[in-house]
Amino acid sequence: MEETKSRFKRICVFCGSSPGKKASYQEAAVELGKELVERRIDLVYGGGSVGLMGLVSKAVHDGGRHVLGVIPTSLMPREIIGDPIGEVRAVSNMHQRKAEMARQADAFVALPGGYGTLEELLEVITWAQLGIHSKPVGLLNVDGFYNSLLSFIDKAVDEGFISPKARGIIVSAATAKQLMLELEEHVPEQDEVASKLVWEDRLKYVPESEVAMISGSLDGGGDWFKDCITKKTDNGNSTLFWEEDSRCGTVRLGRYSMVPKVKAPAVVPID
Repeated sequence: MEETKSRFKRICVFCGSSPGKKASYQEAAVELGKELVERRIDLVYGGGSVGLMGLVSKAVHDGGRHVLGVIPTSLMPREIIGDPIGEVRAVSNMHQRKAEMARQADAFVALPGGYGTLEELLEVITWAQLGIHSKPVGLLNVDGFYNSLLSFIDKAVDEGFISPKARGIIVSAATAKQLMLELEEHVPEQDEVASKLVWEDRLKYVPESEVAMISGSLDGGGDWFKDCITKKTDNGNSTLFWEEDSRCGTVRLGRYSMVPKVKAPAVVPID
């Protein structure tokens, strides 16, 4: 197979753990895997060996490229059958899974899938809209699978809920080859945002066992840990990160807020 040079080192693929009813979905997963191999691109994905996940990962692995699967330990019995494909990185939960896949990737591609695929896809689109990353996002629109989603997004633009610039974040094509050609050339246009969050290698995950200790220290006197602490709250479950570079910010307890590059830290009291 003739290799083509790509600007991407690794692409994250979101897709179903089911094969879908149409053979064209399965064929598209294999073709995408072969296209990545041809372009010398490694794969990061959800770690399963079943459904479209298994097909695309096997195609990439069989082609000699590195495959990194990121999967919560609780899903291993359900989504890994037989020998795992490539390198498998176990994480504690879905939040860590998505964060690690995003951190490892230079671009994102969504094959057909269900709720999980859609949730992962929309999150990276939202991150691009907010300026958290500028990595291309592609839809492999096999047999018009994503036509309804694209129509919804266009309707949201027409009604003023999504800006035309944010609409340009998404690239879609019917074949893997055409999608990769468009992603190679695509530069997303981002809306201006109040702050640009940094979530690359400088971010470290703080285990849940340490969350209460750090939160308690902040509540007790606003102690400043390392250079900057970022607090994110989702349905009452807190996840804390800290940055290793020389950034500081404002921590609002209970709600996420950070102002980067402030000389002295400040803690905003809880309302």
